[in-house]
Amino acid sequence: MAVTAKELAQMCGVSRMTVHRALTDTGRINPQTKELILTKAKECGYRPDLLARGLVKGQTFYIGVVVLDVNNRYFSQLLSAIGTEARERGYFVNITLHEQNKEMEKEQLERLVDYHVDGIILSSVNQGSEYRDFLRSLDTPIVTIGNKIAEDLPFVSIQEKKAARQATEEILHKGYEKIVFVCPPLERTEENTYVHRQRLEGFKEAVASWNSGEACIESIVIDRNEEYVERSYEELLSTDKKTAFFCSGDIFALDIMKYMGAKDKRAGKDYGIMGFDGVDILDYVTPRLNTIYNPVEQVAKEAVKLLFKLMNGETDRSESVIMDCEMMAGETL
Repeated sequence: MAVTAKELAQMCGVSRMTVHRALTDTGRINPQTKELILTKAKECGYRPDLLARGLVKGQTFYIGVVVLDVNNRYFSQLLSAIGTEARERGYFVNITLHEQNKEMEKEQLERLVDYHVDGIILSSVNQGSEYRDFLRSLDTPIVTIGNKIAEDLPFVSIQEKKAARQATEEILHKGYEKIVFVCPPLERTEENTYVHRQRLEGFKEAVASWNSGEACIESIVIDRNEEYVERSYEELLSTDKKTAFFCSGDIFALDIMKYMGAKDKRAGKDYGIMGFDGVDILDYVTPRLNTIYNPVEQVAKEAVKLLFKLMNGETDRSESVIMDCEMMAGETL
C-alpha cells in the first residue's frame, strides 16, 4: 500500500508543508531536504491523492472532449493531440462520442458536467442560439472546434472557405474543365454542417470568379450519401471534358480512388482529385493525394490553451482562434 504525505513527512522528519513544497516544487526549501523527500517518495512508491487535492482546490484535473467518432483519422489525431497537451498541464481527458446524434451529444455534456470536469472541448452536431444558451447554462468552460454553433462562444477552427477557394483555383489552373464537389448531405439535414458548408462556399466562389471571364467551367455538387456511393463515377468522366473531383474530406477522395482503381482508372492520369484535411494515412496511399493540410495538432493545442484560459478566468466567452491552411502537393492533379 502506497504511503501518504503524512507518513512521508514522518519518515523524513519534516512537516507535511515541507513535503508539499518538495513534491510540487513550490516555496522555499533546503535543496538537501528536497532531495531527501523526493528520493524517499520514489523508494516508497508515493503517489499524490488527486481526489483530495481536487477537493481542496475545487478541481478534478479532468477535461471532457466530445467529438463525432474515431473512425475518421482527423478526429483520432485530434484526440491524441488534445491528450498530449492536457497531460503536459497535469490533466486527464474524458472522451465521449456523439456519433452525429444531437440528443446523445447533450446527454454526454450533462454527464461530463455531473462528473465535475473542469472544462470541455466540443465538436458539435448541434447549432443555433438556443443551443448556445444550453451550453452556457451548464456553467462549465467550453471551447468549440470545427463546427461553429453560434456567435459569442469560444471557437477554434481554420480558414475553411479560404482554403477551399484556393484549392479550387489550384484545380482550375491545372486546366480542368469540369469539377465535381463531393460533400456530405447539406440541404436535407438539421445537423450542424458548418465545416462542409464553408468549404462548399469557397468552391462556389472560386468557380463563379473564374467563370466571370471568358472561361466556362462546369461545376457539379453531389452528396456523399448512399445514392452517391452507388452512383457510377464513370458517368461523370464520360464526357470529353477534363474532369476533377474536389472532396470535402480525404475519406471521400479515398473512396473514389478505390472505386476508380478497380475500374483501371488512375488518379492524376484519367481524372484529377483533391482532398481536404491531410490525414496521416495518406502517407500510405499511392498515388499521393493532393489535399489541403488541416493543422489538426495545432487546432488541438490552441483549443486546450483557450480552454485553460477560460478555466483560469483569463479570457471571456467570445474569444476565437482561426488558423490558416496550406496545400499539400501530390500526384492526383
